[in-house]
Amino acid sequence: MSHLDERLEHDLNNIHDRVVKMGTQVQQAVKNAVNALQTGNAKLAYATVLNDNPINRSMREIDKTCHRFFAIHIPSGGHLRLLSSVIRANIELERIGDYAVTIAREAAQLSQPPSGNLGRELDRIAGETMRMLQQAIKAFTELDADIAKITMVMADEFEHNLDGVYTRMMANDEQARVREILATFVVFNQLKRIADQAKNLCEDTVFAVIGEQKARKSLNIIFIDEDNSCFSQLAEAIARKNHPQTGNYRSAGRIPAEAINPNLVSFMENRGIDFSQAQLTALDQLTAKEISDQHVIVSLQGSISSYLPQIPFHTSGIEWGLGEIPRDEDSHEFELLYREIAILIKDLMELLRGEGAN
Repeated sequence: MSHLDERLEHDLNNIHDRVVKMGTQVQQAVKNAVNALQTGNAKLAYATVLNDNPINRSMREIDKTCHRFFAIHIPSGGHLRLLSSVIRANIELERIGDYAVTIAREAAQLSQPPSGNLGRELDRIAGETMRMLQQAIKAFTELDADIAKITMVMADEFEHNLDGVYTRMMANDEQARVREILATFVVFNQLKRIADQAKNLCEDTVFAVIGEQKARKSLNIIFIDEDNSCFSQLAEAIARKNHPQTGNYRSAGRIPAEAINPNLVSFMENRGIDFSQAQLTALDQLTAKEISDQHVIVSLQGSISSYLPQIPFHTSGIEWGLGEIPRDEDSHEFELLYREIAILIKDLMELLRGEGAN
């Protein structure tokens, strides 16, 4: 085998491995989203939403790797068909990840899991969906046309079965109301998809004409605790210092204290961080829009539900139980707290933005 053939084989294996990895990520996302919906597990739902970020990074990595392959090897014939299929599959897997996010967000908003006939139908349909997805990914990564054709037949039967589910849902005393709700949801959903694709076309146009890529979205993150005097202030300060390019940070408390913890102020001043301009904020001072604009809400004391009766649909909630606030000026205790929060924030930023997020 020539050096060029070895390089081509190596690059194809690299693309294959990346697709396998993304397929595994997407399957896990769908599994977690459905599990969160079936069990009412809001923590799992929000974890699924946040873990869509690594899936999106995988998609971009595969896209770049495929374009690099085109530039180096100028493929033709079977290799060209394969690379074209990978690019399409890459987009489709990323969209499935987005659908898992939507399911997870719906799960987080429901007061209780679906039950009765609807719950049983959900379990059945979800199980069939995940089996088809698993087989479809297996067929693609192993380039097995026989498995692909079998799965396509399953998909046709699944669509027919789903029509039967809709029919049974309509067969009740409020069928007109159910039909109206479903129709309205479908219309809004399709309008949103059209708007999203129109925006993507505009971004593609700008890139094609002047080479300007889509700007990375800045994350809005708020840290909350009981009185905004210690944990949340410290977390906000650490995030601003260690990850200034990644997001916009703020903090708030259920009922703000009269002043920031003086021992914390002393500790942070020794680290060269000035708290003189820091503000004590109550959660009820924030508008509904300010809350809904947050990508992530981090509770440092207790459950988020004890602070907010309803988390906005596009916002994810995380709970970091940090224990007791240091009671004296022992800098060692504050140092341990500082390091603990810094590690938690670093892990969150790398989940959202990738390794080396700053």
